[in-house]
Amino acid sequence: MDPVAEFFAERDSDIKAMGADEQLRAKSIEWMVHADKYKYTYNFTWMGRPIIKFPNDIVAQQEIVWRTKPDLIIETGIAHGGSIIFSASLLELLGHGQVIGIDVDIRKHNRDEIEAHPMSKRITMLEGSSTSPEIFEQVAQAARKAKNVMVILDSNHTHEHVYNELRLYADLVTVGNYVILPDTFIEFFPKGYYASNRPWDVGNNPWTAMQQFMSERDDFVHDPEPVNKTMITESFDGYLKRVK
Repeated sequence: MDPVAEFFAERDSDIKAMGADEQLRAKSIEWMVHADKYKYTYNFTWMGRPIIKFPNDIVAQQEIVWRTKPDLIIETGIAHGGSIIFSASLLELLGHGQVIGIDVDIRKHNRDEIEAHPMSKRITMLEGSSTSPEIFEQVAQAARKAKNVMVILDSNHTHEHVYNELRLYADLVTVGNYVILPDTFIEFFPKGYYASNRPWDVGNNPWTAMQQFMSERDDFVHDPEPVNKTMITESFDGYLKRVK
C-alpha cells in the first residue's frame, strides 16, 4: 500500500473505532452540556461574523463541501450571518456557486454587516418562513438552475418545523450531496434543558424530525463519518447523504 493510502486507511479505522466508543460519546455530550453554561458556540467568528457553531462542525462541513463541490448551498436560519459567509467563502475557494440564506427575521444590523462583507457577492438573503410557499418557490427556482445542491436546515428547531423543512428541501438536494441538520444534539441534552425558554426539548427537535423523515424515505442514508470523527458536534446522526 502506498504511504498516502496507508495514512487514510489507518485514519478511517481509528475513526470507526472512535465512533463505536459509547463512553467517549457520553463524555462528549457531558462536555457539551458543561461548556454550554458559557455559551461556548458563541465564541467563534468566520471572517469577522459570529458563526455560532462548534469548530469541529465547521471543519466537517468544509470537508463535505470540498468533496461534493456544490454550486448552490441553501441555508435556513441566518442570525449573525457567520454560517452563510462560511459557506460562501468555501464556494469562493471553489471558484463557483451561490448561497441562499433564509430567515423569518433578518435584523437590520445583521443584514447591513452581511451585505457589506466581501463574500456577499455569493449570497442571496430571503426574509420569511422557510416553509412558506412563496419563499420555497423562489428557492426551488434557483435549485432548478443548479447542478449540485446542498441544504443546511438551522432555523426553528421544533420537530414540526424541521420535518416540514425536510419534506420540502430534501427533494432539492442532488444525488451525492447532503442535508445537514444542526442541533440534533438537543435530543441528548437533559430533558427540560431548553423547555424554560424555547419551544423545543427532548422528544421535540431536529433529531426526532429526522427520525420520522428517514423512516419514510429510502433515498437518504446517514453518513456516520462526520459524527464519528468529531464526537463533539451539534449534528449527531445529522449528516444525511442522498444516494438516489
